[in-house]
This record gives sequence, structure tokens and C-alpha cells, in this order.
Amino acid sequence: MAKVFEDYFSELQADMVSICLEYVNNRADVIYIYASYELGEYGVNVFYKINNCVVQKHKVNDAVQRFEGNPELLYDVSRDRQIAMLDIGNEDLRKINDLCKEYNKEMPTEMKLVYDVANNKLDATYSYDLKYSNDPEKISDHIFDEWFEEMGGML
Repeated sequence: MAKVFEDYFSELQADMVSICLEYVNNRADVIYIYASYELGEYGVNVFYKINNCVVQKHKVNDAVQRFEGNPELLYDVSRDRQIAMLDIGNEDLRKINDLCKEYNKEMPTEMKLVYDVANNKLDATYSYDLKYSNDPEKISDHIFDEWFEEMGGML
């Protein structure tokens, strides 16, 4: 059976999840991926729930140290590693945009992907409305931070 738009779209989302899971050595409870595309600007960011602690990508070791009492840093959160992960996420988002154009589908302005690691379950919500481009003060990072706090994270 030939692949259809949804198959390709799902594969690209799965790749985003995969790279974010690899970043934490497959050790997270939940992965939250925020992807935005407005007026030609791409943005991807991620945060995690680890040991019931919601943390941004550069703070994942805090969740392990705080709850496991492990003084060792289990995750490589170097700037280069963070940038590499986000670059791949942005590339996947660009491919999603190309795919939408190829299949004459509307590109979401916002994707919120929530991956439950233990249950191997991905939930996705999409928006097609502008979230920040019409606001003179907001950028995609503001929307990401709002979602992070909404999910229980503290800035």
C-alpha cells in the first residue's frame, strides 16, 4: 500500500520525538515538543517530565539529582548537544512544511507534541491560527514558556 500524506507527516513527528528521546538517553517520563511556524519563521523547543519534575532541556540533570540523590550528571546538556537536537527538530519542521506544500495541505502554525515514553503514546494538538505574529511583544519562546508553566514547570 502506498504511503499517504499522514504517513509521511507521522514519520517526521516520530523523528522529532526520537531525537528528543535520544537527548535524554531514553530516560524520561514525558517529552513535550513545541513547534511553531509563522510568517516564514520556524521554531522548535522541548521540555521533559523526569521523576515527576517538569524541566527544560538544559535542566534535565536537576530532576535526576533532586529525586534520585545521584550526584552524577546522567545527561549531556552541553550547548552543542542542545543546538544539534533543535537543529534536527527545525529540519523536521521544514520537511513538514515542504510536505504540506507538496500535498496542498495547510501547514500548522503550532504543534504541541506530548510523548508518553512508558506507554509509547504520542498526543498531538495543532493550531492554524497565528499565536504571536500579531502581537508586538510576543515571540514563539513566550508561547513555549507559557506551555511549560501550564504543564507544571517553573521558569
